[in-house]
Amino acid sequence: MADSARETLKLVVVGHVDHGKSTLVGRLLNDTDSLPPGKAEAIRTMSERRGMPFEWAFVLDALQAERDQGITIDTTQIWFRTPRRDTVIIDAPGHKEFLKNMVTGAAQADAAVLVIDAQEGVAEQSRRHGYLLHLLGLGQVAVAINKMDLVGADEARFRALEHEVRAYLKQLHIEPAAVVPVVARDGDGIVRRTARLAWYDGPTLVEAIDRFRPAVSAAGQPLRLPIQDVYKFDERRILVGRIESGRLSVGDRLLFSPVNRSARVASIEAWNASVAPREAEAGQSVGITLDEQLFVERGTLASHMERPPVETDVFRARLFWLGRQPLRLGQTLKLKLHTSEAPVTVQSIERVIDTGDLSSARAEQVDRNAVAEVVLRSRAMLALDAHDALPRTGRFVLIDGYDIAGGGIVSMQGYADQRGLLTARATNVRRVEHRVGIDERGRRNGHVGGVLWLTGLSGAGKSTLAVEVERRLFDKGYQVYVLDGDNLRFGLNADLGFSPEERAENIRRVGEVAALFSRAGFIVLSAFISPYRSDRERARAAAKDRFHEIYVRADLAVCERRDPKGLYRRARAGEIAEFTGISAPYEPPEQPQLVVDTGTETVEQCVDSMLSYIERNFAFGK
Repeated sequence: MADSARETLKLVVVGHVDHGKSTLVGRLLNDTDSLPPGKAEAIRTMSERRGMPFEWAFVLDALQAERDQGITIDTTQIWFRTPRRDTVIIDAPGHKEFLKNMVTGAAQADAAVLVIDAQEGVAEQSRRHGYLLHLLGLGQVAVAINKMDLVGADEARFRALEHEVRAYLKQLHIEPAAVVPVVARDGDGIVRRTARLAWYDGPTLVEAIDRFRPAVSAAGQPLRLPIQDVYKFDERRILVGRIESGRLSVGDRLLFSPVNRSARVASIEAWNASVAPREAEAGQSVGITLDEQLFVERGTLASHMERPPVETDVFRARLFWLGRQPLRLGQTLKLKLHTSEAPVTVQSIERVIDTGDLSSARAEQVDRNAVAEVVLRSRAMLALDAHDALPRTGRFVLIDGYDIAGGGIVSMQGYADQRGLLTARATNVRRVEHRVGIDERGRRNGHVGGVLWLTGLSGAGKSTLAVEVERRLFDKGYQVYVLDGDNLRFGLNADLGFSPEERAENIRRVGEVAALFSRAGFIVLSAFISPYRSDRERARAAAKDRFHEIYVRADLAVCERRDPKGLYRRARAGEIAEFTGISAPYEPPEQPQLVVDTGTETVEQCVDSMLSYIERNFAFGK
């Protein structure tokens, strides 16, 4: 077991089936004197009794089924020691059918050893495992080229494989700490150097492992306490859960997401303790009481006020699909994220990645054992973190029916943290009621007010249509006004940039202004890219039944050919970051009230369609 005073590293060992992972780990334990006394002898006796050759793999292959089949089917954790540190090895299965367990093992690790058979070379599964390490954010990797005895300890063969595996990992932005030739069965290159591999002058495998850095202490990260349950004792409501990261103390003010309520920690409860603790940290399971009664349930995520998680109903996911049936566009699954569960829908499949050559393509489905980047949308708000910010609350599992069907990590690239858009900070305010009613305005104008929200890609023709429709309606006596994206950024939204959060705030403000105009009896033509469905839904909520979504549709290729402001050219050249349709997402409306296709119809035809829609829906009394 580990010494609590010593540094600890979590190491996952992965590789294709029969490339010798378990043998390598067994030998590693033996050669670092980390096996329990008599363990090796017991394995020899067992092997002789079964009439089998001695196998170091049996050190880890503890299940009877594994001994019978000669493959690792479960993750196993065991400790070994070097003069520098304690290391817990997570031996993960390499067989294609047991990749779920491999993902589980790798998700817990700080670093990895990828094992490759010198004779067979870099197999498809080896590349898949390499990509999974990248998928799970493991950048610390050493490669062991095993079974060098089967290729006559040939240096040329080793150098060719070293070049191949380094080139592949480089595409994944992984620089291996070392590529080490080994003969796991005999112990060459594991702890000691041998004459058989005298031409190799790099580190042994143990030396390479000792160069890895343990993960930053979870206690030093922002507080994340997923609530697992609520117990009721006497008059107390005790919130229980395991602290995933950070520390908390009695008196701390906690924010509970996604309900966006806060309270102070009144006590930290302990069972069979003479003195109640005053603080707790990552890794501890705790019960806490609050200084006021809040409705908190399983799946709520507690944090400090200063560094809260992201709140969103949509995120980009890098996932590995393990389901029996392909993952399809529009499919609904159960998302398990820390202690929360929520239905999510596959909004888009951005690309399916070939782990062999890392090429990618858009697709309508993700097949079993494939890797993909998808966008998932939830009906309710989720509290989570981007994996690169906080891995422990940035990983998820997908459930199809009752089966684990996939897993992956959260990316917020291109999407906004919606917390600020949902949090009301103003206090001591009261709505003023007008003495002029909405019906009075409609009767005088001859039409009701409303918001026609034109959404579409840059270059689709939103502003062109809006100003033309404004002119036609004004000439007919309508009260009408255009709110255009560029115009508002000269004034009302001049303080906002183009990050996902600032774009969302831009649309929130516009939605509120448009709603005010509509209540004043105006027909408001709002021409904005407004790429996020969530933002458009907030604008709809502000205007209520006076909101009309118009999808100005034009394919990306059409918009790029037009490129009236030269923005696509600059985005393609990398001069504009987070540009919608190129490096940032656009989410088309699901059920717009009207679609005008400027790629196939003339401006005149589109204007006529909009005018007909307005005449049908905005006449007073209809």
